[in-house]
Amino acid sequence: MRTRGAELMRLLGAVALAASTTACASSGVAPRPFPMPSAPAVVEHPAAPPERPPAPVPSAAPLAERIVRAALDLQGAPYRNGGSDPDGFDCSGFTQYVFAQVGLRLPRDTREQFDAGDPVDPDEVQPGDLIFYRTTSRHVSHVGIALGNGRFVHAPSARGVVRIESMALPYWTRRFAGIRRMAD
Repeated sequence: MRTRGAELMRLLGAVALAASTTACASSGVAPRPFPMPSAPAVVEHPAAPPERPPAPVPSAAPLAERIVRAALDLQGAPYRNGGSDPDGFDCSGFTQYVFAQVGLRLPRDTREQFDAGDPVDPDEVQPGDLIFYRTTSRHVSHVGIALGNGRFVHAPSARGVVRIESMALPYWTRRFAGIRRMAD
């Protein structure tokens, strides 16, 4: 029987290895390692990758709610360099796919997504907004979707699955590049 501490150390070792060997395809440059929180990442309802793409989210709900729901439905989908479907996502492939599920077109590249949206003040972030980070250079190189309550969902290279993280983690606050709203 393993102790929780030993299990956590094993998880952190695996995270460090994964973080050092993968990258977000949107920039073609390996990012600095993603954070290694003191507890495992939150995956609210882990699932194997869908065997087929999820059905588009019904249009009766407000747009932001549909974006968030479509993103959360993909938790646990694997990371894949250059991926843009439930078989594997990179960060910008994930956001592009989620927005397509609600009928919105996004550019494929992280930098192009950053340029396409309307700037939003950090104090005015809303669920469904895109959150951008500089993980590989002075240019934006990573993107996720705001969920509210200081959280976002993204397809990081570390630990290899779409997951939720806190925007308040020091790793993310140091690399924050901006927020963009793609639709009102």
